[in-house]
Amino acid sequence: MEQIMMVGAGAVGGFFGAHLAKTHSSVSFLLRPRTLEAVKARGLTIRSAAGTFTVNPVAASDPRVLPRPDLVILAVKAYDLDEAMNQLAPVLAERTVLLTLQNGVEAEDRILRRLGRDCVVGGVAFIYAKIAEPGVIEHYKKGALAIGELMGHRSQRVLRIAELFTQAGIPCRIVEDIRRSKWEKMCWNCVFNPLTVVLNDRVAKALDHPEMLNVIRQIVGEVAAVSAGCKVPLAPDIAEQVVKWTQELRDIHTSMYDDWKAGRRTEIEYLNGYVARRGRELGIPTPLNEALTAMIKTITEEERIGPDVLRIDGAVLQPVTLDRAALTALPAEHQVCDLSTLLPGVKGKGIRVKGLLEVPALDVDADHVTFHAQDGQFAVSLTLAQASEHGVLVYEMDGAPLPASKGGPFRLLAPGLGDLCANVKGVVRIEVTRGPGKDTRPLVKRHC
Repeated sequence: MEQIMMVGAGAVGGFFGAHLAKTHSSVSFLLRPRTLEAVKARGLTIRSAAGTFTVNPVAASDPRVLPRPDLVILAVKAYDLDEAMNQLAPVLAERTVLLTLQNGVEAEDRILRRLGRDCVVGGVAFIYAKIAEPGVIEHYKKGALAIGELMGHRSQRVLRIAELFTQAGIPCRIVEDIRRSKWEKMCWNCVFNPLTVVLNDRVAKALDHPEMLNVIRQIVGEVAAVSAGCKVPLAPDIAEQVVKWTQELRDIHTSMYDDWKAGRRTEIEYLNGYVARRGRELGIPTPLNEALTAMIKTITEEERIGPDVLRIDGAVLQPVTLDRAALTALPAEHQVCDLSTLLPGVKGKGIRVKGLLEVPALDVDADHVTFHAQDGQFAVSLTLAQASEHGVLVYEMDGAPLPASKGGPFRLLAPGLGDLCANVKGVVRIEVTRGPGKDTRPLVKRHC
């Protein structure tokens, strides 16, 4: 294995890759443009209590300009694996070995299905580090690896990989059952990654409450049941082991917590989400993992915006967003199930603005409502009384979502206002105001 390519230089790839590059001159890095720019300008730096050092490895964002690798170390997030494999396709040869360092338990099988050959060595990383800035990794705890062949034998290639890391000062043990090792870490990840986000605190917060310890055992029990269903049985006391392993990590956050706080995507779909999906396939109940998946998505995913989402904001206690499904779920007394009763000849459904304005808590001195079109050019501002009495937001026509050609996905109509002509196509925002808001209607009153 003369040439080594590290894919990614985040907390995991940056730490292990920098140590390899410090010892072996044949290590190159495949990086995203922003990280590449930083590494080329200032090198890749590891800050640690054990010492700080910087390496200046060969790096690029195109694998074709790097030395063709004998060993590829995949240190990208689980959700970036497919993109990384697409990028690597031109440089992978029959001899190329891929070492996986992803969280979760499915990376190896995803690669094997894709490449159709025996080229994967499984790996588990034990480390607490985080990205301080592109090209700078702060290392706090641990920094070791477990690797192994998926079939359990001690091959020459796995021995050579272990030797490479050992020479670089990285503890690396070869395990006979790497799938079991990955499921054991999955137990830990499925507990503490989401709990640190839900609790918005460090690992210790979950360890210090007796009631939470029982919850931890239940979460691990679900993971272990799914693992057994996947033909990878774990120790009967795995939950107690997870709690024991964690005692020396009490002061840490987790990678999921750090990703959330940095505004990055989380790996929840590949941890608790995977357990929940496999549980459904196997007929194994996983209610806690399903709940944690839903909670993490709710907490961490950005608020939806776009033409199919309506936002109500301004002089309200808390802005709210609603899509078409949410509009149809509002109380029946506010639904207009047959628009022809208000507008002869118009077939469709809508929701009275009065009902929409009951969703957010309005400021006590709010007195106007402004409807904004998606293009930002058109708006109508009505008094609160006018909007509540006459306003209807159309969301459906002929049994289907209101098309853009008809002013969809949401269109304001105000039958009964007559010459005031409150008609806005492509409404994406309803702004509650104190005093009149933006209004693009001509000053001269006219019929619609």
